[in-house]
Amino acid sequence: MDQLTSVALRRSLAGAGALVALASATTLTFASRRIVAEEAAFRSPPAARCVPTVLNRSDVLPGTALAVSPLPDSYDASPATQISLLGVPAQLLGGVRVTGSKTGAHRGRLIGYSQGDGASFVPARRFRPGETVTVQGRVADTHGTTPFRFHFTVAYEDPITTLAMAHAALSRDYNEMQHFHTLPNLLAPSLQVTARSPATAPGDMFAAPYGGPGPSGPMIFEESGNLVWFHPLAHGIESTNFQVQQDDGQPVLTWWQGVIPPQGFGEGEEIIANSSYQQIGRVLAGNGYRADLHEFHLTAQNTAVLTVFNPIYCNLSQWGGPQGAAVTDSVFQEVDLKTGLVRREWHSLDHVPLSASYSSAVTATREWPFDYFHLNSIDQLANGSTLISARNTWALYYLSTQTGQVTTSIGGRSSSVKLGPGAATAFQHDADVQPDGDITLFDNGGVPKVHPQSRGLVLSLNPTTRTDSVVSEYEHHGALLAGSQGNMQALPNGDVFVGWGSEPYFSEFSAGGQLLFDAHMQGTYQSYRTYRFPWTGTPPGPPSIAAQAAPAGGPLTVYASWNGDTRTTAWRLLAGPSPQQLQPSLTVARSGFETAIAAPAPAPYVAVQALGEGGVVLGTSKTIPG
Repeated sequence: MDQLTSVALRRSLAGAGALVALASATTLTFASRRIVAEEAAFRSPPAARCVPTVLNRSDVLPGTALAVSPLPDSYDASPATQISLLGVPAQLLGGVRVTGSKTGAHRGRLIGYSQGDGASFVPARRFRPGETVTVQGRVADTHGTTPFRFHFTVAYEDPITTLAMAHAALSRDYNEMQHFHTLPNLLAPSLQVTARSPATAPGDMFAAPYGGPGPSGPMIFEESGNLVWFHPLAHGIESTNFQVQQDDGQPVLTWWQGVIPPQGFGEGEEIIANSSYQQIGRVLAGNGYRADLHEFHLTAQNTAVLTVFNPIYCNLSQWGGPQGAAVTDSVFQEVDLKTGLVRREWHSLDHVPLSASYSSAVTATREWPFDYFHLNSIDQLANGSTLISARNTWALYYLSTQTGQVTTSIGGRSSSVKLGPGAATAFQHDADVQPDGDITLFDNGGVPKVHPQSRGLVLSLNPTTRTDSVVSEYEHHGALLAGSQGNMQALPNGDVFVGWGSEPYFSEFSAGGQLLFDAHMQGTYQSYRTYRFPWTGTPPGPPSIAAQAAPAGGPLTVYASWNGDTRTTAWRLLAGPSPQQLQPSLTVARSGFETAIAAPAPAPYVAVQALGEGGVVLGTSKTIPG
């Protein structure tokens, strides 16, 4: 796949910043994975090496300001990689030549980043697995010209079987899904609210339920449990990490969608939608990869940071595993949203040893690779460092954003800081640095069971004493042990919001630990993360309407809803003898996602109007027979 079609491009549409995908970009066909499978059909890869001789080296080339990827001397590069050269304006780069030990010289284009601080060499054709690629060129500065040269080795990618996640049987329990007269195919998960308080933070809840009897999809709901918006996806397509972010200063919705193989990561794309729920962006991973489900951030520099999980062949005999097995490399990319180029790419295999894992290589195969790291969060900070979380090493890592090197490890087998009482985590997720420097995260504690229950956790790292201590922790009232997923969100008013991952619960606590809100989905649903955000939704279409007459000529009930609207406070019933002769008949307060309106008199035709503050008409439904 052409590298410039592997991410969405940014351009101005009607004066507004928007992301638009190139027409040739196709994500869910997984074309590059098929190419790998075809390559595997005519060659048997050797017991491949996957880690460099020296771990955690800098990606900045000596004597230059260039941070490069693939990392010099690495063994995990994609056959479809571009060569990223970050740190100087593109016009200062020259003489770039790329040569494969098997494929020879590669023609390509040197294309600058929109930020003006580097360029990528985009080869015209793929590299071959197992070959060593040499990159050379020169970079100019005020003192003259400095030559550079480095090499890397292309990995044998592991063509694991990509299967959609098996859904629960449809439908064991009618009450596991919501049912509406106006939108009978919506089938959002049912919610039960068990605790509420007037002291909660403002905003609605954002989840991406999957694994239940109904369709997966991003979902917004009110504190009362009433649905605001649900976007059901096609069968076999899941969604995760649904939240509100900022794009060009405007709030947008973002979520991941794609296929979740049994191996426990994602292969898909990132979606961006505006406040009218219209898709304005589609961001794909670069270098022939597919975006993983765990993390996606839009930045103020017109870039996106996202995760990739890439299984590659690896000789694991040094770690007790088979020679001909595979390992899952955890990767993150920073992508230029205007050009579609990969500015930087970080691989766990280059920086963290396989021996750091609490998972075992002994049973690894090519179908079930050794998932030794399992990257699940990235927080790129303004101070030049990046905090990441790795589930299967039980550790957080501070990286130098510029060099990619691990500077501090917190927890796990080789912590570089001393952990205070209760500060050790296990299988944790969603580590974020707060403005005061504290770290919030979701500590799963299992599975297998390491802690009595999962918890939201706030840690304080003292850089002088190199100690890490617990500031506060938040546990569910009724112990929950989430074997996977989960998040903790610090809210602007000082509260914290916890999504309990594989346990389908959502809770808000005061800073002091008082439970203010608690709810859960029915049945087998789960949500990777759940958030609370203020949100105003303005769906572009008209409200929905349905009518149902009671038996034996009883009164008519009209139902009104508007999927995604947050402004409607009341509904006005219009009735009349013909579609052209409708008159206001009754106004009732909005009551939940779907409002039932008892018509005061029989009417041949009816419609509804959504009313906002001050009685302004926001939208009018189609007219239907009464």
